[in-house]
Amino acid sequence: MANPKLKSVGKPSQNSNVIARHNPAAAVKTAYSPAEREEIFRRFSVQRPEPKGELEHSNPFTLVVAVALSAQATDVGVNKATRALFKIADTPEKMLELGEEKVRDYIKTIGLYRNKAKNVIALSQMLVDQFGGTVPETRDELVRLPGVGRKTANVVLSMAFGQPTMAVDTHIFRIANRIRLAPGKTPDEVEARLMKVIPKHYLYHAHHWLILHGRYTCKARRPECERCVIADICKSPEKSWDMAAPLVELPPQVIGEAVE
Repeated sequence: MANPKLKSVGKPSQNSNVIARHNPAAAVKTAYSPAEREEIFRRFSVQRPEPKGELEHSNPFTLVVAVALSAQATDVGVNKATRALFKIADTPEKMLELGEEKVRDYIKTIGLYRNKAKNVIALSQMLVDQFGGTVPETRDELVRLPGVGRKTANVVLSMAFGQPTMAVDTHIFRIANRIRLAPGKTPDEVEARLMKVIPKHYLYHAHHWLILHGRYTCKARRPECERCVIADICKSPEKSWDMAAPLVELPPQVIGEAVE
């Protein structure tokens, strides 16, 4: 099939920028009208009705550890390292019993493994000493844990405790700016804007939809626009295709088989 002729992106309509009424200075920048945003996430919901994160874990503690280890590493690499580790240390108490040196041995294939092993032991100790061995359910408490930043805390709040959050990783940051959904200069800025522009009833799964879309379709180097279900709506000046891919439900995810 010939490449469909691209339409001019043009300027966003007046309805595309939503101004927060309680704070006129807090303009939410987006190139999409409310109806367009609704349609974007409706299509994502059809394509992936039950999206999941791709880090292997068995409980909130192993999730915290896995996400903390994933900084500057791929989910595939983290999963390979943690499979054996979590079989013998799936609680803070067991991790402390294992010790920092042995934790290092398990995760030595991950970048910055020495510092990460130190943080795993330190956060395990804090969980035991200050939280009774359980993972806290608030962002303020989570970010106190060594090696846990806002992004990690947001992932845990969403995946472990069912709270609608937006953990802005490299994929989400790229997509928010590339397609002009919620452009921003920092992850925190993008997070705040996405939380305002995403329709509330889609917010819980939006984090995973955007990550998976960025990982498998809207890739960093060579976005596969011809496979994109929102190609006809997308306002990215980089896009190379103007026809939406067929909207069908994808096969269920197999955790542990993510791409690098």
